[in-house]
Amino acid sequence: MQITYTTQIVKEGDTFVAHSPELDISSCGDAPEDARHHLQEAVECFLEETQRMGTMETILQEAGYQQHHDRWEPPEFIGFERTALAFS
Repeated sequence: MQITYTTQIVKEGDTFVAHSPELDISSCGDAPEDARHHLQEAVECFLEETQRMGTMETILQEAGYQQHHDRWEPPEFIGFERTALAFS
């Protein structure tokens, strides 16, 4: 089985945080590569656990994934925007 997911990496202080918005899973590390690797481990653990519990298909479908044979394809992101809002 194969799954595709998006990785966003942000810097928070001295730490790099990798986040998969489709799965809403995050991990961190001292460098972007570390954060990316730790996110991959977290996604693997998450999928193994949901598969063990019998909830993987439901969770992935609720996250917008579609199954194509032995692959799970994520929802298509149209764009990411940073928006500023002034309020009082």
